[in-house]
Amino acid sequence: MQTEKVIDHIVNWLKTYAENAKMNGFVIGISGGIDSAVTSALCAKTGLDLVCIEMPIHQAPSQVNRAYNHIAWLKENFPNVTKIEVNLTSVFDSMIEALPKVEKEEDRFMSLANTRARLRMTTLYYFAALQKYLVAGTGNKVEDFGVGFYTKYGDGGVDLSPIADLMKSEVYKIALQMGINNEIIEAAPTDGLWGDDRTDEDQIGASYDELEWAMKMKEAGKISSDFSGRQQVVFDIYNKLNKANKHKMIPIPICEIPKELK
Repeated sequence: MQTEKVIDHIVNWLKTYAENAKMNGFVIGISGGIDSAVTSALCAKTGLDLVCIEMPIHQAPSQVNRAYNHIAWLKENFPNVTKIEVNLTSVFDSMIEALPKVEKEEDRFMSLANTRARLRMTTLYYFAALQKYLVAGTGNKVEDFGVGFYTKYGDGGVDLSPIADLMKSEVYKIALQMGINNEIIEAAPTDGLWGDDRTDEDQIGASYDELEWAMKMKEAGKISSDFSGRQQVVFDIYNKLNKANKHKMIPIPICEIPKELK
């Protein structure tokens, strides 16, 4: 990958899109992870306004610290960057209290994790509407179009996706080229939806390198029986998630009414 040229291409694409849409800049949620770090740095390079929002909800301290440090780095290098912190913990807790109880507590764990992402999306659009900003998405190609590892109408609710055509490994290459903090580059990827340090690999059962491999094999027309051992396990994980999360990757289905019924 021609890293410098890819960076220039994305930055120009972002700036052109915003100017054509007559928008003033971008707003992005900073998680302390590699994807939001790279996306925010790319947005900052456009020279347009960039509002970085930190939205902790019972967040692990390590994630919050990485987010703060990254925003500080952005502000040191780009005069167009501003920071806003909105602690959503009390909002989240109040919402939990207002919801009816369920018989099995574990049944609502995933729902509440996704609720965190949707509260953050709502917050981002609040600030975007105030100043005519675009909400920049942080999903990469493996997450957005491979395994669907994001929350529908949560971190998947965005105006544009600058890095969605980049594999996770390519995102890391851009991070190195742009000088993103080492603590972010070295941190294990996590979605930050559980209030602890569980990683994406813990949840998925495979690393991003393995998922990239599986995605390429799927695109090449391979099937599960072509592999054995760990490769077969990873390939099956990829296929299972790709199928289960297909509803996130395709347009919302529309019930088309036959002309003779209208």
